[in-house]
Amino acid sequence: MKFRWDKKYLYWGITALLVIGASICLFFLMFRGANFKDGVAQIISIAMPIIDGLVLAYLLTPVLNFIEKQALRHVFKKGRQALTDKQKKYLRMSAIVLTLLFVVLIIYAFSSVVLPQLFKSIQSIVFQFPVYVNNLTAWLQKVLADNPEVESYINDLINTYTPELRSWMNDTLLPQMNAVLKVVSNYAFNVLKALWNMIIGLIISVYIMGSKEKFIGQAKKAIYSAMDIKRANSFIEDIRFVHRTFGGFISGKLLDSLLIGILCFAGTSIMGTPYPVLISVIIGVTNIVPFFGPYLGAIPSALLILMIDPIQCLYFLIFILVLQQFDGNILGPKILGDSTGLSSFWVIFSITIFGGFMGVPGMVIGVPTFAVIYALCRRWINRNLAKKKLPTETEEYKELGRIDETSKEFIPCHPAEESEEKQSKEDK
Repeated sequence: MKFRWDKKYLYWGITALLVIGASICLFFLMFRGANFKDGVAQIISIAMPIIDGLVLAYLLTPVLNFIEKQALRHVFKKGRQALTDKQKKYLRMSAIVLTLLFVVLIIYAFSSVVLPQLFKSIQSIVFQFPVYVNNLTAWLQKVLADNPEVESYINDLINTYTPELRSWMNDTLLPQMNAVLKVVSNYAFNVLKALWNMIIGLIISVYIMGSKEKFIGQAKKAIYSAMDIKRANSFIEDIRFVHRTFGGFISGKLLDSLLIGILCFAGTSIMGTPYPVLISVIIGVTNIVPFFGPYLGAIPSALLILMIDPIQCLYFLIFILVLQQFDGNILGPKILGDSTGLSSFWVIFSITIFGGFMGVPGMVIGVPTFAVIYALCRRWINRNLAKKKLPTETEEYKELGRIDETSKEFIPCHPAEESEEKQSKEDK
C-alpha cells in the first residue's frame, strides 16, 4: 500500500518539535539559569567581532549610500547609459574607501581636538581638587553662618555618620583594595580586547558593505522559500518597518546628541563655565539615553562646577534646563519625529527593563527595541481585527462592554448613561 504524504503531518511534527524545544529551554532557564547565561555569554564573546562588524556596517551604510548615490554616481555614469558591472564594482569600492576615510577623519578630529582638552581638564581637576574642596567648604561655611538651624542639622548628620564612614573605610574598603585593583586590571584587559574586536569588526564591515545587496537577496530568497508568498511579503514588510524604526531612531538620536553637545559647548563657553569641553562631552554622550540621559549628564557636571564656583553652577543648571526644553520640544521632534510612537509610560518602562538586563547599552537601545515590539504587536492585533471586520481604533473600545455576536454591534459598559448622553445631544 502506497503511503500518501500530507503536509499537515509535517506541520504537526514541526509544531511538536518547537514545543519540545521551548520546554527544554524553559527548563534550563528555570533550573539551570546560571549555566545557560554563561553559555550565552561565551557564545556572544566568541561572536563579538562579527557582531561589531554587523553593527558598524549598519551604522555606516547610510553614509555609504549617500556617498555612492549622491557624490560618486555621476562621476562613473556617463549620460543615460546604465553602469556596467565593472563600473558598479569600482563605484562601491570607491564609496567604501571614502566612507572609511570619513570615519578616520572623525576619529582623528575627536582625538586631536577633544581628547587633549578632556585629558587636560581631568588632569586639572585632579591637581586642583584640594583647592575646589576648600572653596566649597568656605562657601558652605558662609551659607551656614547665615542659617544656624541648617548648620546645626548638618553638624548632627556629620557627627552621626562620620564614625560609620571611617569604620567602613577601615573595615571594608581598605581590605578590598586588592580586589579593586584586580577589577581595574580586568577592565583594562577588556578594553584592549574590545578595541581588537572593533578592528576585526571594521574589516568584517567592509566585506558586508561590499556585498550588502547579495546578502539581502539571499535573505529574501530564504524567506520566500520557507513561507508562502503572502506571509513572506508581510514578513519582509515587517522587517522594513523594524529597519525604519530602529535605524531612524539610532541615527537620529546620535545626530541629536551631537548637536546638543555642540550647543552645550557654545553656551558654556559664552557663560565662562569651567571645563566646557569636558562638560559638553558628558552632556552629549549621556543625551543618547532617552528620558534619563539629561539628568545622568547634568548631575555630575553640576557637582563638578559646584566645587569650583557655586554661582556658575546655578547658571549652568538654568542653561541645561533651557537646553533640554529646546531639545525635547523643538530639536528632538524635528530630527526624530514620531519614530517610536511610544507614550511616556512605555518609554520609562522600556528604559527600566532593558537597562536592568543590559545596563547602559540597554538604556540606549531599549526604546527603539520596545517600539518595534510594540508596533509589531499592534500590527498583528489590527490584522486579526480586520479579518474579523472589527474596528482597529482604540477609541472604539474605551467604553466597550461587549460585542453582539450576530450583528457585531458595540454595546457600551453603561448603556443607560450612553442613552442619556445621546438624548441630551439630540435635545441640544
